[in-house]
This record gives sequence, structure tokens and C-alpha cells, in this order.
Amino acid sequence: MGDSPFSPTTSTVVTDKALNELVQVFTERAPRYDRSGNIAVENLHDLHEAGFLALALPKAAGGEDISLRTVTQIVSRLAQGDPSTALILAMQYLQSGAFAHSAQWSNEVKQELFESIRQEGALINALRVEPELGTPARGGLPDTTVSQNGSTWRISGRKIFSTGSTALQWGVVWAKTDDAEPKVGPVLVPLDLRGVRIEKSWHQLGMRATGSHTIIFDNVEIPERYLGLLAPSPAKETGPVAIASWHAIVIAGLYNGIAIAARDWLVTFLHSRVPSNLGASLATLPRFHILLGEIDALLLSNEALINHAITLAEQGTESDTRAGLAKQVVTENAIAAVSKAVAAIGNPGLSQDNPLERHYRNVLCGRVHTPQGDSALLAAGREALKV
Repeated sequence: MGDSPFSPTTSTVVTDKALNELVQVFTERAPRYDRSGNIAVENLHDLHEAGFLALALPKAAGGEDISLRTVTQIVSRLAQGDPSTALILAMQYLQSGAFAHSAQWSNEVKQELFESIRQEGALINALRVEPELGTPARGGLPDTTVSQNGSTWRISGRKIFSTGSTALQWGVVWAKTDDAEPKVGPVLVPLDLRGVRIEKSWHQLGMRATGSHTIIFDNVEIPERYLGLLAPSPAKETGPVAIASWHAIVIAGLYNGIAIAARDWLVTFLHSRVPSNLGASLATLPRFHILLGEIDALLLSNEALINHAITLAEQGTESDTRAGLAKQVVTENAIAAVSKAVAAIGNPGLSQDNPLERHYRNVLCGRVHTPQGDSALLAAGREALKV
């Protein structure tokens, strides 16, 4: 970062051993948090203690400035234990990394954010989706409004599907000014300010422990230094972290991780299940050999596609359109893989006593992340036809 104002500190380097230990613990806790619908704060505490929450920060700020490849590997691996925790971590990496490389914020604000992440394990996420607007990726202005009265700035509005809500300390809130010709941009909001409250509205089929509730801003006073660069029209993210393509690839890796966990459970189940009329495990039957071949073919395709997308990003030739198409194919393959496992084993696949049922509910949520299927395919088709 050149002449950085941040002081170097010792950073924790990710190891396979650390990841494996976390995955094992997260796997044991996942059913409990899925049933309760609460965020796995124990997991987040463990991630902080192990140094994971600060990894996307610049090295001068105590992080590792980790690459897209490393982000995807960590998120995909942890998703095999608890994908809800992995999604909160994915947003932490994407938003703290984008913040570090953005010219929108002063060094003073960056230092404040980075120190809270490093020292306190503070979490950050973008808060963009609204009840009327939906996702800003489809266009339109937010209803959330920032206004000035003298030297005081205030923000009002509500954001739905706010992943990590009750565990977040910071929100990057997409808002507009109250001018006749409104300006639009991000506002950094400390979520412990007076007037911020959470409405528990997340009652979904899957990814239940993400705590993606509604965050309401009721005339919240914010320091002027927390205003980003507000422009007459939304500016596309640029710079070292192309957040749209990074987001698509990381999300693809996460949902592929869920499918891997489902596949691995199925292998164990087939070996352990010994019907009395067969006198041998289900793993000996040719139809299950074919099934595992079909599932592994889907997962092999996913691995190749994710690696290809990351390689293009490393070369600087990846585009948001191609990354979105990769996310679409990978998530649909992941859903197909888990669906095959559920269909093949019948009732055990839908029993809450088995993790496959949870994996199935969770993997279906891959479709709702930006870019959604129709948007990804439409963009790819227009690019191909040059229209």
C-alpha cells in the first residue's frame, strides 16, 4: 500500500491443520445452530482466535492481503463444516478486502476499521438489499436516505437479507442523498449507534444460521468521515479487488463445499448401511457406483471451472459476466449433485437425523445469491451476441 499509515504486526498464517480442526468443530456444532436459527457465535470467536477474520486486511494492518484463490479455498473448506459461518466469513473477506483497496475512505477511517477487526474480531458486511428495491444489481435507487442538517448527517432506511446481522459491528450501507437529483454511494455505519435496530425476519429453508435479518436505520446520526464518495449514478467497483467477480467465484466455492460435504457423507452412509436381505453394504451395489460417478463428475467439473475462473482473475482477464456464468454453472451442479444423493437413498436423505437433509436445504440457497441465474445467463448471452 505504499507509504501506509498502518503499523505492521505479526499475522497468523493459514494452515491446513488449522482449517481441518475448525471444520471438524464446525461440523459438530452445525446441526444445533441450524435448528435454532442462531448465528454460531462460537465459530466466529474461534475464527478470530485463530486469526482468520483479519486475513484480507493489508499486511501493514496486521492481515495477509490474501488472494482470491486463498479466500475461495478457505470459504469452500469451512463450508463443508458450517456453510452459514462460511458465508459470514466470505462477506468479511470481500468487504474488508474491498475497503482496504478502495479510494472511497480516508486512512483514518481505514485504520479505525482495521484495528477493530484485528483486535476485537469485528465483522463487516455490505447492506444493500431493500424490501422494495430488491438487489441493487438489477438497477434502481435505494430508499435508504442520507441527509444533512447543518454539520450533522443522518441515515434512515431498512436493509433486508443482512447476512451476519446480530454479529456485525460495521455495515457498508448503500444509500442515496435527499437532493432533488440524488447522489448514490456507500455509507459506513457502526451498528452500535443509537437508532440502529434489528428486526428478526430471517425464516428461511436453508442457511438458517446466517442470521440474515433486517437492519433498520431510524434517523441515525453518523460522522461525516463515514460518508463514501456519493455520485450522481452508482459507480462500478474498480481496482485490485473487483468485488462483483470475486463475490461470484467465492460464492461458487462455498456452495461447491456444501456438495462435497454431502458427497462425503453419502460415501460413509453407503459403506455403513447393510440391509439384511443383501448381506453386504450398499457400497457394493453397481447402481451406487454409477451414482458416485455421476456426482464426482459434477464436482470435478466444478473444481475445474472454479480454478479456471480464479486463474483468469489472477491474469487480470476475468470479467463479471464470465464469473457470474461460472457461479451459475457451479451452483446448479452442486444442487444436482446433492439432489442425486437425496433421491437415491430415499427417506434417510430427508431425515433431520442425517446431515444430508441439511446439506440439501443449504445448497438450494446458492440460487438466490447475486448474480441470480437469469441475470447471469442474460449477461452471457448479450456478451456473446454483442447486443
